[in-house]
Amino acid sequence: YSLYKGKCVGATSSRFGVLLVQDRIVYLGMSLVPSVTELILAEFLYLQFVKEKISNDLDNEQTRFQESFSAFRGGEKLSYETEAFAIYDVMGYVKPPIFTLCVGNAWGEAALLLAAGAKGNRSALPSSTIMIKQPIGRFQGQATDVELARKEMNNVKAELVNLFAKHIGKTSEQIEADISRPKYFSPAEAVEYGIIDKVLYNERGSEDRGVVSDLKKAQLI
Repeated sequence: YSLYKGKCVGATSSRFGVLLVQDRIVYLGMSLVPSVTELILAEFLYLQFVKEKISNDLDNEQTRFQESFSAFRGGEKLSYETEAFAIYDVMGYVKPPIFTLCVGNAWGEAALLLAAGAKGNRSALPSSTIMIKQPIGRFQGQATDVELARKEMNNVKAELVNLFAKHIGKTSEQIEADISRPKYFSPAEAVEYGIIDKVLYNERGSEDRGVVSDLKKAQLI
């Protein structure tokens, strides 16, 4: 990606993406693989560069980070925790506060990025579903290779637990117990748990309309 005359060149694949970045909106709608992570990081760093070039006063500027993706499909792992950690680190590095918004699903690593937004400005739409889960690892090869991979997976899990505990406000022990199996939240439950701060309702209604809420009303979960 490059910067040319104050514009980001090659960092987005569509006109809509360019318009979103111009309004300081970073949208994540795909699984976290290296190419997607590169794009998200480039957009965050570009937005910081633009503001620093215009003014040193960033107090009245914020970046909106909208998420809508799942880290899993049918038990298959689609995203990687290390990619989420890279985005998390840059979210903490850039100066403008980052407002996070869940649109649709925020599962696995996406839930961490959602929780890492600026306190008081972590939101979800009423039909959203949020899920936290421990990392998935499948190992093969020689015994020594498997053992090394297992140790690295334990390190990743420990880091994930610590970051969730930091942003949610619960103990590491409770987080570790809760992610031992997939734990789903409706938006209201995510507020109570501490993942987000508020649910963004429109004038037509003020109740959760997500899948989790419907399943619980039907006593299926």
